[in-house]
Amino acid sequence: MSKSIDETVQHDVELRPYNTLNISARAQSFVSIHSIEQLQDILKKKDRHEDIFVLGGGSNILFANDYNGLVLKVAIEGKKVIRETDQHLWLEVGAGENWHQTVQYAVERGWGGIENLSLIPGTVGAAPIQNIGAYGVELKDVFEKLQAVEIATGEVHTFNNEQCQFGYRDSIFKGKLKEQYVITRVVLKLNKKPVLNTSYGAIQAEIEERKIERPTIRDISDIVIDIRNSKLPHPDTLGNAGSFFKNPVIDVDQYERLKESFAEVPGYRVNEHRIKVPAGWLIEETGWKGKVVGDAGTYKQQALVIVNHGEASAADILSLAEAIQDAVKEQFGIKLVPEVNIIG
Repeated sequence: MSKSIDETVQHDVELRPYNTLNISARAQSFVSIHSIEQLQDILKKKDRHEDIFVLGGGSNILFANDYNGLVLKVAIEGKKVIRETDQHLWLEVGAGENWHQTVQYAVERGWGGIENLSLIPGTVGAAPIQNIGAYGVELKDVFEKLQAVEIATGEVHTFNNEQCQFGYRDSIFKGKLKEQYVITRVVLKLNKKPVLNTSYGAIQAEIEERKIERPTIRDISDIVIDIRNSKLPHPDTLGNAGSFFKNPVIDVDQYERLKESFAEVPGYRVNEHRIKVPAGWLIEETGWKGKVVGDAGTYKQQALVIVNHGEASAADILSLAEAIQDAVKEQFGIKLVPEVNIIG
């Protein structure tokens, strides 16, 4: 006899195993979701006043306090091709699937478009919320549509690329529709005749260094994995949530004024009027790279990553983040905004 839905709900659950910053916090209630039907049953039976937090891979969050509500751990699996042409195919993926494993699944089959997004932690369902991106590629570039369940009604809705209102590390699910939907499936449009994106200098330099004359998507994926491994600690060995802050995007005029005082400040043009400045460079210039305060610190090889050296609390992490923000603001006049979602 199978368990009822009610029996799958656990109470007073430690959330440390479910966040890559390795922060201790407790959830009042917790349940793993394996199907849309189960999710709809849970939503129907829950207390209408109960708060809900939707948890993916826990790789981009900081629990600032215990969570006094229900945590839904999305664990919906499955991958299938739902359509294809000579040039493209559309891959539907369960929201609980591991993102990097999904990238490798595509690379192994010669399907291009997401190889530059290799080794980004988290789940497929969380990828559209953040509009994940790296090395010249963003999820929106390959995103076709997603399926999501509305928390208030249990109804299933579909959102296409335009409806998601993607921005830099942003989407409608971080704004207008924040905490209103549970993403259950994502459809990616991949290229059967891949066009490589080597626009980031680090990738092109590695191709030349390795003397690869005709690079493939496997080569690009391997290069990205090696670059990320050289810069970022693995959460299994050192608690972290990847890049803690967004790279600030500033006006061209502000950037030019900045260069007058700091000639070496790097910048990448976003459009005619805006320049993206690497937050890691700003933090390093203020002297915070590799600093440790108690059990919290910045990673010795990448200042943009805040790490937990053991038993750092949420308060420790937030205090360090605030000190870094203050230092960058004072020196450069730029306010860093967290990329990590702070819960509570």
